[in-house]
Amino acid sequence: MIEQRSLRFNTRGRGTLDMTRDVERVVAASGIRAGLCSVFLQHTSASLILCENADPTVRVDLETLLARLAPDGDPAYRHDTEGPDDMAAHARAVLTSNSLTIPVADGRLALGTWQGIYLWEHRHAGHARQVVVTVSGD
Repeated sequence: MIEQRSLRFNTRGRGTLDMTRDVERVVAASGIRAGLCSVFLQHTSASLILCENADPTVRVDLETLLARLAPDGDPAYRHDTEGPDDMAAHARAVLTSNSLTIPVADGRLALGTWQGIYLWEHRHAGHARQVVVTVSGD
């Protein structure tokens, strides 16, 4: 059995958005008891992360790390069509991921105690982001 839904999220600009509950609702509605949940982001300047959900400073520190790895406005960048955060956002997305796969057990996401699913916006301005959630199994 396969269940697939598209979810839309409006970000407020650079930072993370907890989407764990939204994905959990799709899994619960699917009726699938055991299988896999695929979460896919349809964008190139944002990403998905499976991250600690207890202390938000972890995500703040990850933002600091990526700012060092892919700084806005680096003069070596050629792609800046949409501003100084344009290429940096693409680089940050490539360094992270646009998809996650999470086991489903007993009809629920088999996440660890301190794990959450986050959409990570890499642009300074807010954007509407589409995520495809596919649950497959028995």
